[in-house]
Amino acid sequence: MTKIKLASLIVAGTLLGSCGDGFLDLKPISNATTSLYYNTADDFRTALNGAYASLQKNGVFLNSYVFGDVPSDNTLPVSSGSVTDQDEFDRFYIKTTNPYISERWNDSYAAIARCNTILNRIGAISMDEALRSRYILETKFLRALVYFNLVRTYGDVPLVLKEITNSDEGYAYGRNPLTEVYAQIEADLTDAEGLPVSYTGADIGRATKGAAKAILGKVYMTEGKTPAAVAKLKEVIDLNVYAILPSYADVFKVSNKNNKESIFDVQFKSGLLGEGNPWPNSFAPQNSGNAVIAFGGDGNNTPTTDLESAYEANDLRKNISMASSYVNAAGATIPYYYVKKFMDVPAAKNDNGNNIPVIRYADVLLLYAEALNEVGYVADGDAFTHLNTIRTRAGLDALSSTELPDQESFRLAVEQERRVELAFEGHRWFDLVRTNRAIDVMNSKKALFNIIPTLTTDNLVFPIPQSQILINKEKILQNKGY
Repeated sequence: MTKIKLASLIVAGTLLGSCGDGFLDLKPISNATTSLYYNTADDFRTALNGAYASLQKNGVFLNSYVFGDVPSDNTLPVSSGSVTDQDEFDRFYIKTTNPYISERWNDSYAAIARCNTILNRIGAISMDEALRSRYILETKFLRALVYFNLVRTYGDVPLVLKEITNSDEGYAYGRNPLTEVYAQIEADLTDAEGLPVSYTGADIGRATKGAAKAILGKVYMTEGKTPAAVAKLKEVIDLNVYAILPSYADVFKVSNKNNKESIFDVQFKSGLLGEGNPWPNSFAPQNSGNAVIAFGGDGNNTPTTDLESAYEANDLRKNISMASSYVNAAGATIPYYYVKKFMDVPAAKNDNGNNIPVIRYADVLLLYAEALNEVGYVADGDAFTHLNTIRTRAGLDALSSTELPDQESFRLAVEQERRVELAFEGHRWFDLVRTNRAIDVMNSKKALFNIIPTLTTDNLVFPIPQSQILINKEKILQNKGY
């Protein structure tokens, strides 16, 4: 394959694979043709489950740490193997041919293609109207979620909202302005607010009303629409279906998936031929044998000493989230920083049962505290209450206006709390960009992390894949600085 057209990816995405766990059917349709498919409600359930399955792809959420953690001050790339590809993100010399860059683009547009095919065809068949409506809203949620990742990664991106059956149509798509893409994300998520509040049985894990509201609240914060974010995040809280679990460790236990703190996760299940999550093995130490996890580790997403020092004394989250050493088979203590948060007992190498959290209630409460403070600092007001809910669970003292006497000090306190609460969940870099802090924070640590350039606004988005530039030079232009 020499050239990959955007539209070719879209056409390829219409044949939907299978995915496992809970609501995810294991009925493959890869041998079906689209002309013979999409005729029954069951067909569309399987097609929708295929759209959910696309979230598991490397470029969508599986390698989200490469975009959200490695460029930040939280983690470092693996010390060998794909060190060059990830090191480009860590030290900001990203090549336009970097495979992570092209993989995110390709996997994301394949996911969007699945969504567009469903939306284009579901109106033509006879099925229960309530179920049709729900499937449409779930699909819009998924499309919005993927576009939110795309727009934060690349900036302006092609906005594809229809099924494309002829690959030549792809040449018509250039990069839509950021404002247009965000407007569509908002529209899809606003529609998705019509989803059920919760599900039971095999449907647990599907997109919900709360998930749509929570992601929309984060979208508003990213756009700088703070009053709208305050209102939307408050709606999540007022649903009264989410809660902060008493134990931070319980949030991430495989035996406790889709708990009260989980708003939306990418679903995984081990032992189902490719439906397992590789993160526990991927993040465990290299050359550790079975000392940390069965089948060994690959050393990805290594915590930094800078992050270790960011945890306050007695913060219960530190030892749950990361470790600085392990004991090998010979009984020796080996110094090695690694992520513990997602540990499991794998069925095979890279076959673990963990979900990947996309947004959880702690994230919402901290965003809400941040938004309230941006609207207007209130000494010991509601923003303090929500910030301290997270700190109390971590075993830390509550903060008051004595320690945080103004808007700026509260702003930095939320930044700090989000860093340690959400560590290794793919948020840190995008948080720094969203709050206009990425350049100052990372330039202040340039020597510590051996960052090559002095960061500017050019570095706040990643490059467009060179393959896309070559395919459509007139309409797909490269980001400044690459």
